[in-house]
Amino acid sequence: MNGIRSAGYLESLVRELCALPKETEWLELKVNDARPESIGEYISALANSAALGGKAFAYLVWGVRDEDHAVVGTTFDPHATKVGNEELESWLLRLLQPKIDFQFFVVEIDGRRVVVLEIARAANHPVRFRGQEFIRVGTYKKKLKDFPEKERALWRIFDKTPFEEGVAADRATDDDVLRWLDYPAYFDLLERPLPANRQGILDALADDRLIHNSDGGGWIVTNLGAILFAKQLDTFHSLRRKAVRVVQYRGDGRTDALREQEGVKGYASGFEGLVEYINNLLPANEVIEHALRRNVPMFPELAVRELVANALIHQDFFMTGAGPIVEIFDDRIEIANPGEPLVDTQRFVDTPPRSRNEALASMMRRFGICEERGSGIDKVLREVELFQLPAPLFEKAEGFTRTVLFAYKDLKDMDRADRIRACYLHACLCYVTRQLMTNASLRKRLGIEDKNIATASRLLGEAVESGLIVIANPTEGTRNRRYVPYWAAPSPHPQEVV
Repeated sequence: MNGIRSAGYLESLVRELCALPKETEWLELKVNDARPESIGEYISALANSAALGGKAFAYLVWGVRDEDHAVVGTTFDPHATKVGNEELESWLLRLLQPKIDFQFFVVEIDGRRVVVLEIARAANHPVRFRGQEFIRVGTYKKKLKDFPEKERALWRIFDKTPFEEGVAADRATDDDVLRWLDYPAYFDLLERPLPANRQGILDALADDRLIHNSDGGGWIVTNLGAILFAKQLDTFHSLRRKAVRVVQYRGDGRTDALREQEGVKGYASGFEGLVEYINNLLPANEVIEHALRRNVPMFPELAVRELVANALIHQDFFMTGAGPIVEIFDDRIEIANPGEPLVDTQRFVDTPPRSRNEALASMMRRFGICEERGSGIDKVLREVELFQLPAPLFEKAEGFTRTVLFAYKDLKDMDRADRIRACYLHACLCYVTRQLMTNASLRKRLGIEDKNIATASRLLGEAVESGLIVIANPTEGTRNRRYVPYWAAPSPHPQEVV
């Protein structure tokens, strides 16, 4: 078994391809011609043509004669071939953009060696090799720029094909589906009884588009089905880098990692275990109540749950080589996902989230894993305020979205950015719950004693000066003033917090 392609599967595939009357726009046959430059151009052309032709994969096969499709064998060995000192597969991957998923397989047919290069269809963007996009026109490899009508058609396909509808595995048998997917977890999460027979299980999975019939026979396991319910994400080659990584560090920096764990299950079937694992790693504070000692989590478990779910749902799956990551430090926890946010980070509280993955988000809501639209961040802020922690930080890093939860810190130890962010997010939370921030509400939020009204007034003044909050009733005296976030004022003028 190589990846999810057994020898029997590969032999059946090659014989099926040989039975075609001629090469197609998604199939190229060769005997020994394996020039690395040519292979790279074919990967680009075949991947783009597979997308145009509605195929899940394209194939470049060595050891089959083009003239009569006879299996004659090949001397090409992709795993022993190098370009300079670099392995062929690594060299190709480096020069392809985006980094498309492809795999070399070697199989013996009738005593002859055959090499199959399976190439996933292009998704989200035409595949380029050395900066050049290629396409197949009939059985010829051409530059895509010379065929603008094909380029326009390709972009139309990308615009309407979400990640969830992509193919994680093709031509899977009934046994494959039931072996690869954690179907009992699917029925448990929906609180439905397990069907009495195999067909009932497959029909239910197909109804939710976790699988569907393949043109080549058997089943297609969709990306949605695999990413949610894979027993082993590594089973699906294109998703193996989408597992959640959890790293715990000693201290406040990344130089000393204590432990690192990469998830193996699909997001839905493995979610509770993932959250439990994270919470078990989080530091706790020991408190004494009624002469009894007990450990209190440093971070609200509910907030961690919501933020992990958000990272899974809102990531950009078309960013290759990256997946969600949770990093735990002594003084904070950082949760990041590939893909820059589609909503301004300063508007996470009031703006309903725009998801790149609507089908995934919908399923996760059905399973009760994430909150209904728009309420998850509100809940995070409520929990943070209940624990009187510093305000969370929502960041747009290059190619990533990151949320940081900070451990408890005295007000005197907070810097200006911390203080202003706390005021702003408190104003946001008050506003979306149909209240307005006041000096008194801010004192309660930050644990400021009532006698220290002047301290809260000074913090409010800093936030107003930053432009992130405004006075809702400026004609009132200082004691009676109400504050709203800048976007709730008639003429907001937001500024960056330095």
